[in-house]
Amino acid sequence: MSERLERLFDLAAHGTTVRREIVAGVTTFLTMAYIMFVNPKILAGAGMDQGAVFMATCIAAAATTLMMGLYAKLPVALAPGMGLNAYFAYTVVPALNYNWQLALGCVFLSGILFVLISITPAREWLINAIPKSLKLAIAAGIGFFLALIGLVNAGVVTSSVMTVVQAGVLTEPQVLIAAGALIVIFALAARRVIGAVLIGIVGATAAAVGLGYEFASGIVSLPPSIAPTFLAMRFDGAAGSAIASSVFVFLLIDMLDTSGTLTAVGQQAKLLDEQGRFVNARRALTTDALGTMIGAALGTSPVTAYIESASGIQAGGRTGLTAVVVALLFLLCLFFSPLAAAVPPYATAPALIFVAALMVKGLKDIDWDDLTEAAPALLTALAIPFTYSIATGIGIGFISYVAIKIVSGRRRDVNFAVFIIAAAFVAKIVWS
Repeated sequence: MSERLERLFDLAAHGTTVRREIVAGVTTFLTMAYIMFVNPKILAGAGMDQGAVFMATCIAAAATTLMMGLYAKLPVALAPGMGLNAYFAYTVVPALNYNWQLALGCVFLSGILFVLISITPAREWLINAIPKSLKLAIAAGIGFFLALIGLVNAGVVTSSVMTVVQAGVLTEPQVLIAAGALIVIFALAARRVIGAVLIGIVGATAAAVGLGYEFASGIVSLPPSIAPTFLAMRFDGAAGSAIASSVFVFLLIDMLDTSGTLTAVGQQAKLLDEQGRFVNARRALTTDALGTMIGAALGTSPVTAYIESASGIQAGGRTGLTAVVVALLFLLCLFFSPLAAAVPPYATAPALIFVAALMVKGLKDIDWDDLTEAAPALLTALAIPFTYSIATGIGIGFISYVAIKIVSGRRRDVNFAVFIIAAAFVAKIVWS
């Protein structure tokens, strides 16, 4: 068996072994396994069946990660993306009259476009055209959006007629459980403990069940039915402008997320060529795009490459065998649906806040001395959570970027693609 794996993945040439790849795969899985608890909770808020979404999450992660391992031969794992799932549940579904089936259709269409772009030079043209400041601001804005959702789910923040938001009852047991889990997650992560987020979620759930606030029907059982979400996609039932906007934002976020993740992971694993380009980039991006289509067909938000793959690479993973191990572990998790069903929203809230902390750190790389870059970035990062809409926040960012550059006499700084994107958002605002 080891000889066949050696030939398939060319382990020796990459300076690795079967054992090292297995350890790397387990490491990556433990750092990202929280998604099988978090994603069903988020999409359940859009009216989707939680058990079916759990199945879709695990199967989509397994299928796309296996494809990444066998086709692209890279140690990169994929799963429904954080931020993308929040955009799906809290922005797209409400905008489409709470028609989550149509939202899945938008995800599928964005996957088709991503495939087409991935196999043409258009991908590099579009990604390179978007200003660095806006890329960083979009990621940070989504992070703030996740943090807001996490604080609400934890009971720390509630709505208010007078002040829009206000503090919840901070002595509530659920708030205290969430706070304890948050401290555990950040403390373990600071000590570089593998699976810190997963440990925090499981610990909070155990505390909630032990204190009698939640009920667990068990830990292991036969997988639930995926029928409620499988091939439930629709492609009509809302205004064309709303559908087009949703598809475009799904595409934009997925492309930026995947490209950034692959670049970061590639640098750590030394998988970049002399020009700094990612090895097998086209196959990796095509896998990601196909994964989005597969996820939509199964019943989940867009699938994307996970930055947590870096943990497995740090453990020695260098080939697609690492990804194959992650895929097999996700398939094994299909039998742990009772545990996933017992996880309350306030137990997953700390995970959202933790991911937010990782996403907003890019703000430090924005040139804050250049107001034509800083102002649109700030507007983008703040508008996403405060409008409770990733699409609206991105639109405000692009429109303000073009307007400020033109009025300040720096029109030449604006790429033609940015003009087109800004114009598209203006049209959406006017016609919506």
